[in-house]
Amino acid sequence: MPFFTIEATYRFPVYRQRTYEADTVAQACRLAIEDDDWSDQKEDFESSGETYVTGAWPGADSAYRATALPVPSQFGESVQRRADHFETLLGLLKLFAHAPEGGPPDGETWRQRADAAIAKAEAILAGARDPD
Repeated sequence: MPFFTIEATYRFPVYRQRTYEADTVAQACRLAIEDDDWSDQKEDFESSGETYVTGAWPGADSAYRATALPVPSQFGESVQRRADHFETLLGLLKLFAHAPEGGPPDGETWRQRADAAIAKAEAILAGARDPD
C-alpha cells in the first residue's frame, strides 16, 4: 500500500482590541486594518477553525520534495471552497441575466452546468464531498 505525506492546518485566531479616534466607523476600521502594531495581541484558542488539507505528496516525508498531488476540493477549507465556487455561480448568473427576454439561455449545456453547480454548492454548504 502506498504512502502519502499530507499537510493539514487550521486557522488560529489572533486578535487585538484597540481604540481609534475617527469621524466614522468606516474610518476607524481602516485605521485598524492599517495598524501594524500587534504587540498587545491575544490568542483565541477556543475559536480555532476547522482542520483542512493544504498539500499532498506521494511517498513518506515528501512534503515540498516531490510534485504535489491535486487535493480534492472537499478537503479544503469551507470558506475557500465557497469563494472558489463563486466564479462558477457568477458565470451561470451571467448566462441567465443575458438570456433572450422570457427564455432560458441558448443551448442545452446551461442546464447541465447549472445542475452541476447547484449540486456542488449544496455539498459545500453541507460540508460534504464534491459530487462525482
